[in-house]
Amino acid sequence: MKSANIIHHFLHQAQIYPNKAAIIDPKHSITFSQLQKDIENTATYFHQKGIRAGDRVLIFVPMSVALYRIVLAIFYMGATAVFLDEWVSKKRMEICCEVADCKAFIAGKKVRLLSLLSKQLRNIPIHLGTKYKTFDDIISPHLATDDETALITFTTGSTGIPKAAKRTHGFLNEQFIALKQAVEPKASDISMPVLPIVLLLNLGVGCTSIIADFKATKPNEMQPEKVINQIQQYQVNCLIASPFFIKTLAQYLIQQKENTPSLQKIFTGGAPVFPNEASLYNQAFPTAKSKVVYGSTEAEPISSIDTQVLTNDQNCNITKGLNVGKPYGNLIEIKIIEIEDHPINVSSEMDFKIVPTGQIGEIIVAGKHVLRAYFNNEEALKRNKIFIGEKVWHRTGDAGYLSQDGELYLTGRCSSMLKKDDAFIAPFLYENYLQNIEGVEMGTVLKIQNQMVLVMELNNQANQESIKKVVEVSNLEFDEIRFVPRIPRDPRHHSKVAYKVLEKNLSSR
Repeated sequence: MKSANIIHHFLHQAQIYPNKAAIIDPKHSITFSQLQKDIENTATYFHQKGIRAGDRVLIFVPMSVALYRIVLAIFYMGATAVFLDEWVSKKRMEICCEVADCKAFIAGKKVRLLSLLSKQLRNIPIHLGTKYKTFDDIISPHLATDDETALITFTTGSTGIPKAAKRTHGFLNEQFIALKQAVEPKASDISMPVLPIVLLLNLGVGCTSIIADFKATKPNEMQPEKVINQIQQYQVNCLIASPFFIKTLAQYLIQQKENTPSLQKIFTGGAPVFPNEASLYNQAFPTAKSKVVYGSTEAEPISSIDTQVLTNDQNCNITKGLNVGKPYGNLIEIKIIEIEDHPINVSSEMDFKIVPTGQIGEIIVAGKHVLRAYFNNEEALKRNKIFIGEKVWHRTGDAGYLSQDGELYLTGRCSSMLKKDDAFIAPFLYENYLQNIEGVEMGTVLKIQNQMVLVMELNNQANQESIKKVVEVSNLEFDEIRFVPRIPRDPRHHSKVAYKVLEKNLSSR
């Protein structure tokens, strides 16, 4: 079956807004009509070089005009774009190569030179740079069906076989529809999407995207003043980014007593946002309506909550978890089932082990924009999907519960829950509590050699002894306190605790 897809949405907008800026990056700006011409020529160039419909093409290009020209050219010709994040390591890239089995590799000159040191990359038949040629006769767009694979992305992780999310043209279109409802983009928006997939949405609705002057590979070197200058220069009214990115901007604005009056909408997700951080957003961006969107690679969005509501949520504490709002009821179904560390096979939804309202379990979801398959990973499919006829339920791996009034609360990752005696302890709830202590930048709890260890990273002004006194009179269960210079974060959003890395670091001391 053929239906609208991302490239069709973009081509439609290019006809409506030919002279409007489509993308502005720190080095380059391009209109919708010029981007369309460049996409058509790039697709023709790729075809001339031997890439055909159905081929998988590994793309390792930073977020830029060039990245979206290349990705949309791949869609245009019916090939599959295999996308790797900028922060991925050489080892991780090689594992992804083995999983994806690509026909072509597209990257900048420096990366292509480094690829000569990798057998997996050298084995890819076609190597191309980011440049292209112009042609008098261009190829026609491929009329893709809903079931054809458009995009393969890899979920966050540092060990084992990466989960390659297989996004068909039909799935991307459903995700486009779902994100339109969550973000409500308008053609008149000037948007700064720091999350790469969202810029595709912008191209499909006809709004202008500003690419932030920010290196995802070096988040600690972020210079917020550069991004603030962009927001002020281009009068950005919509910002979509990770909590780390938003928090860094917020802290800078407060410290410098600056403001961004053009900002009207802020969306963040990919990591927890606790009430004290939500309050920071409200203080730094008083003219904007800020929302935290909960979801995952396989199901985005699931729910959302306004930061004003989150800031005032009195239930968000050590025992209640983190409120992530009410699920998008017309888009997604949600159930809370018993936490089980094995594949689940049931013949009917009646067989689900549903937990009572208010009780913690694993969050599972179903809907048109919920990913159905992984590429070349049967183990991940069995572990993360529950098929009942044509319907698929995705196991998020997140622990949480639904309140009496239908709001969803998170209590952390199922895999990070700690067993003490006969009860579970959720590190996520500790993180919420610790982050609310003045002077604590980030904190969590780990089980090391059967001891419950509180781990905290403090800001520069904090006093360890003062923090200890506050924690010791709390109702937290722990055996030991350790302070570390920095708690390792996840590489994608730089906002969540990298538990395995932290545990390894502490165990080796």
